[in-house]
Amino acid sequence: MSETYSWPPAAPLRGARVQLEPLTVAHAREAVDFLDDVRLHRWTGGAPPTGEELERRYRRQTVGHSPDGRQGWLNWMLRRHTDGRLVGTVQATLHRPRPGPVEAELAWVVGHDFQGAGYGKEGAATMACWLRARGVARLVAHVHPEHLASAGIARSLGMQPSGEVHDFEELWTTVPDTGPRHGRRL
Repeated sequence: MSETYSWPPAAPLRGARVQLEPLTVAHAREAVDFLDDVRLHRWTGGAPPTGEELERRYRRQTVGHSPDGRQGWLNWMLRRHTDGRLVGTVQATLHRPRPGPVEAELAWVVGHDFQGAGYGKEGAATMACWLRARGVARLVAHVHPEHLASAGIARSLGMQPSGEVHDFEELWTTVPDTGPRHGRRL
């Protein structure tokens, strides 16, 4: 019998320059503008999604958990404060390894026209702080070895490359924190 968990919903979060809005299906209409760029797929493969593909994907993701309930799905859109434009996304997939506390696999995407301004780093840091306040003990991310910007974001979150490679991407990870936690536990 598999264990399922009650996962927290994504909450609105605010960084210094970006708002993290919990994902909705309605975001697809706006997100397709910055995601329709082949340059974003250089490291991850695939092709830009259509508006319809994004709507289907967002409909699945906004449920907040995997079909079997063993993973929590948290997705946010990054909206710039200065002009209200969507500039990227951040997400966390939560799971509870046996035995152990909750871990989060993080991912981020910043539209090509908005890269280099620190929005990905700020969004990922805001998300990571929220996750840690809820008892998430370990953060992981998969980063292509040549994707220096993503490696910089992972490093800024306290992650280190593990040397373990999956599908051409290296696993980056934090060391689980064994110290006291503040805030709500997942």
